[in-house]
Amino acid sequence: MTQYKKEGEFLGLYAISDLHLAFKLNKPMDVFGAEWLNHDKKIKRNWIQKITENDTVLIAGDISWSMDIEGGEEDLNWIEELPGRKIIGKGNHDYWWKSITKLNQMYDNISFLQNNFFVYEDYAICGTRGWIDKSFDNFDEHDKKIYRREIMRLKLSLDSAVNEGYSKFIVMFHYPPFKDEKSDSEFTQILEDYNVSKVIYGHLHGPALKSVNGNVIKNGVQYILTSCDYLKFDPLKIQ
Repeated sequence: MTQYKKEGEFLGLYAISDLHLAFKLNKPMDVFGAEWLNHDKKIKRNWIQKITENDTVLIAGDISWSMDIEGGEEDLNWIEELPGRKIIGKGNHDYWWKSITKLNQMYDNISFLQNNFFVYEDYAICGTRGWIDKSFDNFDEHDKKIYRREIMRLKLSLDSAVNEGYSKFIVMFHYPPFKDEKSDSEFTQILEDYNVSKVIYGHLHGPALKSVNGNVIKNGVQYILTSCDYLKFDPLKIQ
C-alpha cells in the first residue's frame, strides 16, 4: 500500500486509458481513425491544462506498444514528466510489463497496480486487468484460466485494502467488467460485494464506442469508460 500524501492534500482525481504510446516504434495510430493523428500531443495539451502536481491520474492499461521494458521506458518517461501522480494498471497490449516490484521502484510519480492498492484521500484504489466476458462464443479453456486468475487478483487487491482498514473503493480494470451495461459477471458480483463506488475501464475503441454508454450506474456501482478516444484524449475528472 502507498499513500502519496496526507489526507486532504489532494485536489482532483482524473482518469484516462489506452494511451497507446510508441515513441520508439513506427506505430502511427491514425490507421485506427483520423482522430488518432498526433494523439500524444492532444493528450499532453489537455493534461497540462487541467492537471496539477497535487492531482492523481488513473491510467487503466494499454500504455505502450513496446514489447519490452527497454522500449516501454521511453513511453513511461513521457508519462512521468506530465503533472500529477499516476497510478497505472495493465492492459492487454502491455507486453513490456514485467516484475511489479521492479516497476514500482522505477519512478517517483508513477505507481503500478497489481495485487496491491494505493490511496487517494480515504479511498483505496484497487484493480486488475480483467479479461473477456465468459459469454463470448470463442471463450475457451485458456480464457477460463486467465479469467480465474484475474478474479483472484481483484480479490487480492481489494482484500489488501480491507486488511489495512479501508472501506471505500475505486477500482480500475482494463477490460470492461461486463459484456454490456445490462449484464452481470463474476467481476460485477465482487464489486457489489465489496461496495465499490466507482469503476473505470478502457479497451473499447472505434465502432464499439457507438453503442456503449460510458457512464452507467448499476446496483450501486458507477462504471466509467475512459478510453482516450472516447474521452477525446482529455483526462476525465472522476472525483
